[in-house]
Amino acid sequence: MKTNYVARDNFGMYASTDGSGPGPELMGADTLLGNDVYNKDGEDLGDIKEFMLDMATGKVAYAVLSFGGLFGMGDKLFAVPWAALALDTENKRFTLNVPKSVLKDAPGFDQGRWPSMSDKTWARGVHEFYGTPYKG
Repeated sequence: MKTNYVARDNFGMYASTDGSGPGPELMGADTLLGNDVYNKDGEDLGDIKEFMLDMATGKVAYAVLSFGGLFGMGDKLFAVPWAALALDTENKRFTLNVPKSVLKDAPGFDQGRWPSMSDKTWARGVHEFYGTPYKG
């Protein structure tokens, strides 16, 4: 199922095309959950399952991406640094500049075994994998 923020907009906040609405500069988190993530080659990399907020800064630290499996079963989860994602407003989805074959080797986890995302060693490794700066 293809999901995007316009389809999930229960409040009509993205209906305005004159720039008077809230986004894409400012967007509702609930409308972004489930959004599709593709790479620049047009390969489907999965969808966003959760956001992890840095409580000290109030910023999104990671988007948790679900990849693989069938109907949500057997999915592998990945914490992708927010800086590694780009909003594709034309296709109403996110872009992650990682080949699908590389994502299979990304640091991931199972739904029932989340890592300690506040662990600086873990965080540094994730940022290094995606090529984003780590400010730990």
